[in-house]
Amino acid sequence: MNKVVSLAILAGGILLIIFGVSATKSFSSDISRFFTGSPTDKAIWMLIGGAVAAVIGLIGLLRWSKGR
Repeated sequence: MNKVVSLAILAGGILLIIFGVSATKSFSSDISRFFTGSPTDKAIWMLIGGAVAAVIGLIGLLRWSKGR
């Protein structure tokens, strides 16, 4: 994987994590948390997707630095 692509995936993952944390603090998540005990599915999936993308980007960067 190219170093630039790995950086872009890492940056996208970090942005998704930030948006996911922001979404867990939204009004709709508060309402969902009141009735179900958990935030909205959108917030959860953004956090999971961001974490996966950040790990993939980090692995790509580490592999690129070791191999080259």
